[in-house]
Amino acid sequence: MKIKSNYIDIINKQIYAAEITIENGKIATIEKINEVCQNYALPGFIDAHVHIESSLLAPSEFARMAVIHGTVATVSDPHEIANVLGLKGIDFMIENGKQVPFHFFFGAPSCVPATVFETAGAVINAKDIDTLLARPEILYLAEMMNFPGVLYKDEEVMAKIASSKKHHKPIDGHAPGLRGAQAKQYIDEGMSTDHECFTFEEALDKIGFGMKVIIREGSAARNFDTLIPLMEKHALQLMFCSDDKHPDSLLLGHINQLVARAIALGYNLFDVLQVACLNPIWHYKLPVGTLNIGDSADFIVVNNLTDFIVERTFIQGKLVADNGKTLIAKVSIESINQFNIESKKILDFAYEIKENELVIECLDGQLITNKLSFPKYEVLPQNDILKIVVVNRYHAAPIAISFIKNFGLKKGAIASSVAHDSHNIIAVGVNDEEICNAINLIIANKGGLSAVNSAEQLILPLPIAGLMSNEDAWKVAEDYTQLDNFSKKALGSTLRAPFMSLSFMALLVIPHLKLSDKGLFNGDTFSFIDG
Repeated sequence: MKIKSNYIDIINKQIYAAEITIENGKIATIEKINEVCQNYALPGFIDAHVHIESSLLAPSEFARMAVIHGTVATVSDPHEIANVLGLKGIDFMIENGKQVPFHFFFGAPSCVPATVFETAGAVINAKDIDTLLARPEILYLAEMMNFPGVLYKDEEVMAKIASSKKHHKPIDGHAPGLRGAQAKQYIDEGMSTDHECFTFEEALDKIGFGMKVIIREGSAARNFDTLIPLMEKHALQLMFCSDDKHPDSLLLGHINQLVARAIALGYNLFDVLQVACLNPIWHYKLPVGTLNIGDSADFIVVNNLTDFIVERTFIQGKLVADNGKTLIAKVSIESINQFNIESKKILDFAYEIKENELVIECLDGQLITNKLSFPKYEVLPQNDILKIVVVNRYHAAPIAISFIKNFGLKKGAIASSVAHDSHNIIAVGVNDEEICNAINLIIANKGGLSAVNSAEQLILPLPIAGLMSNEDAWKVAEDYTQLDNFSKKALGSTLRAPFMSLSFMALLVIPHLKLSDKGLFNGDTFSFIDG
C-alpha cells in the first residue's frame, strides 16, 4: 500500500510531501515527492494514562471509538476492575483488548485496595505484583497512590516498588499536591510520572526532581489550562492523558483535541506532537511505530495542522478508521461481576444531623474537594447541601452517610456503582426516598448509573464488574448522554459531568474530604473524621 501525504518528521522537525509505502504492517519506505498534498501524515496519538473502565466501555469498544480520533495506543491502569475482581479482572481487560487491532498497554495495579479505609472486592499483594510484572504484556507498575506508604517506607509498598525495579519496568506516580523535600523523596524512590499535578508550581517542582508530568484533561478532572505553559520549556518531560473519560466525551474527541488546543495557544508544532505521539513511546518503551522506516505502521492522516480532524487511522498497516467511521468490528463481550447485596429500605438512610455538620464541597472540574462546616439549620437541599451515601456492594454493612455541596440537584437523586477506587455504590439526592430508589435500581441491575425523580427512573446497566457495558460504544454514549441530560435538566445538577464528579467523591487518596463506605475521611491526615 502506498500513501501520498505531507509527512511530519517530528524528530528532525521538518515537513515535506512524501510517498509512504507500507508492507507487511510496517513502514517500508518514505520517499520525498515533488507534488502538492492536501493532508498530513504523522504518528498516532497515545493516551499516556487512562482507566478504560471509566469510559463505561470494554477495551474492545473503547478502541472502536478512540481510533476515529487518531488514538492508536493507551497506557492503561486496570485498577478499577482489579479493585472489584482482582487478577481475574486484569485478565479480562487484556484478553478483551487482544480481540481488536489496537495497542493496549496494561500496568500492574499497585494499590488494590487503594487504602485500608474502604472495602474493595479484591486484594493484590506484593507477591501478585511480582507475578504480574513478570508477564511481558504488563509494562509498568501503575500509579502508586499510597505516597505516604512510600515516604514512610511501608514494607508492602516498598516490595512492590522493588519488583518493578527488578523487572526493569517504570513506575507511575500519584501524589497530588506533594512538593519540596517530600516530592523529591517520593521521586527518588523510583516514581517516574505524575498525572495529578493541579498547580503549575507543583508540576515545576516535580519536573525539577526528574519526574515527567502527564497533563490530564478528562471528563471531570481538567488540568490542561493550568499546566500547558510547561510546554514552552519542558516538552521532553510532558505527556498527555485523559485519565477518566466518559463515553459522551470520547465520542467528541480524545488526545487530538489537546493537540489542537495547544497549537491554538501558539506552542511549537513539533513540541506538541512529540508530547502527544512520541514521549509515551520513549518513556514506557512501547512497541508502537513513530512513522519511521522499519516501524510498525501505526500512524494517522489529518486534514490540517490546526483542527487535527483525523481522516484515517492505521494500526499495524491496517486501516481502522476512515473519515469518522470505525472499521473495527464489534466483538462479543463476556460479563463478569461481583455484586452481593440485597435491596435497601428508606429507613436505612436515616441520619441525625449534627449541630455543626461537616460538608464535602465538590469542585467542578477537580478531583480535590474542600472541607466545609455548617450549622444544623443550614444543612438543607434548598441551600444546595445534599445527602451523600456510600453503600458497600460486596457484603451487608452499615451505610456511610454525609453531606455534599455544589451538586445543584433540586429534585431526585443520582447513583452509581462506579465509585473510585473500590466501586461501592455512591449516591446523592434531595431526600431518602429518591436516594433509596436510585440505589435499588443499581442493585437490581448488579451495577450501573441511575437517575430518578418522582415521575421517572433511568438506568444505564453496567454488567461487567458494575463498571462497563457490553453494548456498542455509540449506544452507550447515547444512553449516557440521556442520563447526563436528565440529571441536569430534570434534576437540576449544575456540574459539567455530575456522574463523573460523583464517582470521585469516595476517592480517599485525593484531598481533602471524601466519603468511604466506612465513613467520612480526611485526605490530609489520612484518617477518619471522629464521630
